[in-house]
This record gives sequence, C-alpha cells and structure tokens, in this order.
Amino acid sequence: MARDLETALLRSFVTAVRAGSISRAATALGQTQPALSQQLRRLEGTVGRPLLHRSPSGVAPTRAGEELLPYAERILSLSAQALSESGRALTGHCGVGMLEDLAASQLPQALADLARLHPGATLEVLSLSTAGMRDAYRAGRVQLVLDAVPDLPAPPRWTVRRPLAWAVGQGVDVTADPLPVVLFSSPCVWRTSLLEALERAGRRWRVAFESNSLAGVLAALRAGLGVAALMPANLEPAMACHDAGALPAMADVELGLVRHPPTEGDPLVDAVETALRRMT
Repeated sequence: MARDLETALLRSFVTAVRAGSISRAATALGQTQPALSQQLRRLEGTVGRPLLHRSPSGVAPTRAGEELLPYAERILSLSAQALSESGRALTGHCGVGMLEDLAASQLPQALADLARLHPGATLEVLSLSTAGMRDAYRAGRVQLVLDAVPDLPAPPRWTVRRPLAWAVGQGVDVTADPLPVVLFSSPCVWRTSLLEALERAGRRWRVAFESNSLAGVLAALRAGLGVAALMPANLEPAMACHDAGALPAMADVELGLVRHPPTEGDPLVDAVETALRRMT
C-alpha cells in the first residue's frame, strides 16, 4: 500500500522543530500536548524512523528529521500557495531583504515556488549588512525586510519568536573549561543570546573564532573550533548537541517583518509577505 504524508502531521512536525518544544508547539497550534505528541508519533510511524530527539529541555530534529524538514516545509508552502494563489496571475517586481541565516534556510525555496506559480513576477532576495539593508529599504530596492527585530529599518508590522540551538563543532568537549565558542561578529542577537546564557550558568568561555557570515561560522564548526548558536534550520546533523544538560538554554530570538509603506495593496507584495509569514 502506498504511504502518503499528511499535511496536518507535517505541520505538527515543522511547528515542533521551529518552537523547539512540544508544549510551545501545542500552544501555537491550539492543541493539547498529548494530541500533538500522538500526531508526531504517527508521522514517525509513516516515515519509519524517529524524527525528534526528546529531552526535558525540548526537542531537536534527528538526522532523519533534518532530512525531512525541508520537504515538509516546502509541501506546506506549496499547499498554501496553491489554495490562495490559484486563479490569479501576479506580475511586477518584489525585493526581499533577509537575514543571512534565513536566506540559507527554506525561505528562498518558498519564494522560488511562488515565482514558478507566477512567471510574470520577478522576486529578488538580498542579504546585506544592517546598514546596507537600511539603505536598500529607504531607496525602495526592497519592499519587505525579514530580520532580527533590533536590526530592522523600521518598526515591525509582524513579529515571531524562534529558538536558537547549540551547534557543536566536530570533536569539541562541551564540558571544557573554559568553553571554546564560535561567535557571529558584534552586534548580533545570536551572539548576545549565547553569551548571556553562559554567563547565567556561570560557565567560563573563550572566543575561539568570530565571523560576520554564516558560512564562516559553519566552517569553524566543521573544523572543530568550538560551539555556536544557530537557528535549528541551519544546524547540520553532525553538529547537534544530544547531551541536554551539557549547555544552558538560550533565550529565544525575535524576528520581525517590515513592509515599505507605498506597497500597501500591491497583490504581489501581499503574496510574498504571506509566504514569508507562513515559512518563518
């Protein structure tokens, strides 16, 4: 008998990964924890492999979960777009400014899928420095900006909180004293969340490597230089920390979306904004 992936189960899985905990995901979906846990077990039964590491501090995707996540996000995005965008053709240009960590996730794929549905539309994704993003927004080159709230070029019209995950470099001892850390260059809310968590826990640390790019941080982790804070979607399976008590919990980060005022009512920008909110 053919096996199908139910979109409701995929939504439960994606929400749990984004929230970093079953309880937060259940609240977001308006369900009870037992009901959500049952849905996740059903999905694991369909896939035939465990999808989540469960611990007192929350949940994190297993290797199988990491492999399923981009497919699940894309299926949900395509389903939503097919329901909302069928029957109308969108045209024009929409520029999207996006935090590099988000640009490396599944969000650009969601926008690409939207572009395929509307071949008369042109979408552009830019990942710039905070100052560069502000300039692009003021100049009208980008109509939407999705970034950490402190770095947005204007007050957000929509916000969401997302967890950070510990990423452990190859061979790194997470009990080391001081703990070697790989940081994004200042200013960065990821950096702040990591260091504040270590300070609260009384952990000594030393800076092993700094970079202003996600590619640089990932390269340092692959080289085994230390531990870092990443969004779960950018966490490579080999970097997951499976010892729940080894590292302290980090504060969630707040992401926000800004829209250029002159674009209000533009159907293409409306559609892109909706896609970003669904996928963030």
